[in-house]
Amino acid sequence: MKKMALHWKILIGMLLGIIFGFIMTGVTGGKEFVGDWINPFGTIFVKLLKLIAIPLILASLIKGISDLKDISKFRNIGLRTIVTYILTTVIAISIGLVLVNLAQPGDGISEETVAKLSETYAENSGVTSKIQEAGKDRGPLQFLVEMVPDNAFKAFSDNGLMLQVIFFTILFGISMLLIGEKAAKPLKDLFDSLNDVVLKMVDLIMLSAPVAVFALLAQVVVTADDPEILKRLLYYAGVVVTGLLLMICFYMLLVAFIAKKNPLWFLKQISPAQLLAFSTSSSAATLPVTMERVEEHIGVDKEVSSFVLPVGATINMDGTSLYQAVAAVFIMQVLWPEGLIFSNQLTIVLTALLASIGSAAVPGAGMVMLVIVLEAVGFPAEMMPIALALIFAVDRPLDMCRTVVNVTGDATVSMLVAKSVGKLGEPKPKDWDDHYEEVK
Repeated sequence: MKKMALHWKILIGMLLGIIFGFIMTGVTGGKEFVGDWINPFGTIFVKLLKLIAIPLILASLIKGISDLKDISKFRNIGLRTIVTYILTTVIAISIGLVLVNLAQPGDGISEETVAKLSETYAENSGVTSKIQEAGKDRGPLQFLVEMVPDNAFKAFSDNGLMLQVIFFTILFGISMLLIGEKAAKPLKDLFDSLNDVVLKMVDLIMLSAPVAVFALLAQVVVTADDPEILKRLLYYAGVVVTGLLLMICFYMLLVAFIAKKNPLWFLKQISPAQLLAFSTSSSAATLPVTMERVEEHIGVDKEVSSFVLPVGATINMDGTSLYQAVAAVFIMQVLWPEGLIFSNQLTIVLTALLASIGSAAVPGAGMVMLVIVLEAVGFPAEMMPIALALIFAVDRPLDMCRTVVNVTGDATVSMLVAKSVGKLGEPKPKDWDDHYEEVK
């Protein structure tokens, strides 16, 4: 009997989690039950994915660089990656700006709704913490300073310091190339083996994915905000989701016409990573699965995926950048219409692009980026809590949607770069029990 594909198992888990969550909202003590007895399974799963993210980057990137035998190849891959990520991010922001200016979702928000949202969320700890985090003094080159670690082991101990891990790993891999093949062989063998072990850990962790997404989605449903407020923000949320869907369509065009692959086949192969991105709202937590799907199920060579995907998880935020554009203009339409001038919209493009570089690949990072974008256009500081309160109620579901686009963008760019350097081969899927007969 043929085994059910992983993406179908995950999708069933998600649907059952949503249904179960809605049932629990109507049961006395249901929210507490989900929080105490269901949500921990989702939390454990996300922690397991984060547990292996840095070992996977370390082993995979060092293996990829050491296999190149030629530093100029790495330079070519790096340059193509950065340029492609910047172009897709600018396109995402532009799509968001066009949609929000055409749809004018802010025109449908009454003063009563603004007052109610302000009363509900303006003093919320989540809102105030985002303002404080964005308000830290940052010079124009601060993101470059933050890329360089002063303690490698400290960087390895914090998933939020992913760019520092990548910087150290690239420096380490290039240094391995420069000492010669004979001297580097023991280290290369070690990291090759470590890479195989960590990828097998991904296979084992993914066995629990359907149960985990059930738990994660049930928790999202039972902790949802006031349904009346959500209904009033539906038009704004619809504009964001429409933009995200258009971005997915744009990726499909790139896959079809540049990578020369069937877009539906691509979506099928990457779907487990997309579904996990939706469930966890974190491209960093999804990274191990994205790498496994891209390498084994799409056929991108490790030389390319080991660099493009970890870098993408930290600097490529197409979905989040599109959301910045829509959210910033929506807030201005409601609270500060005099600020809706062409120069401010150009500033949004530039600031959202720069803010996405080095932004943490974790839930809620988009709100911090949004504060930075609003400050750049001169949005009144005293209105900032009201601005965030205006969109806070729907931020979590939109965060889930935009993370799907972030992960899809990473996978698409890895295909494009691999195709451009002749490193897009045939898929070679592996399963968790490939060698089970040898050890049982």
